[in-house]
Amino acid sequence: MGIDPGSRITGYGLIRFVSNRFQYVASGCIRMTESEFPQRLNTIFDGVSQLLSQFVPDEFAIEEVFVAKNAGSALKLGQARGAAIVAATHQGLQVAEYSARKVKQAVVGNGNANKEQVQHMVQQILSLDACPQADAADALAIAICHANTQQSLVRVAGASHSRRGRLR
Repeated sequence: MGIDPGSRITGYGLIRFVSNRFQYVASGCIRMTESEFPQRLNTIFDGVSQLLSQFVPDEFAIEEVFVAKNAGSALKLGQARGAAIVAATHQGLQVAEYSARKVKQAVVGNGNANKEQVQHMVQQILSLDACPQADAADALAIAICHANTQQSLVRVAGASHSRRGRLR
């Protein structure tokens, strides 16, 4: 499961990675209608908790906070991330975190890709009929990045294991 946290819209995306192929499971957005920020955080926590109960993912990945020009926005984003992370850890999941640049690099091949490029590549990778909504596409991209990273780690571990085996 990938999460693109936001204080107004939090995207989510679920994929399977089977036999070196990505399979789309679900995606969408948790939209905050509350005006009070603490209630929005509760909506994120409840929404992510509900998704975790419904889909029971094995892994959880989320985008790291980036600080742009507005420190207040970064703080709110950090709190939104915190609400989602607590929901995941409450379900016993470990949390993997990826920078936006790493996610874009993994999906588009360019760390400076724009939202439309990410949406297009997510559509292509998952063989979707249409581009997913931007926040959902970002969450799916995070899930794809995580799956790619995990597969790379498995390959590296397997290679070093077989090298050790040959040396014995």
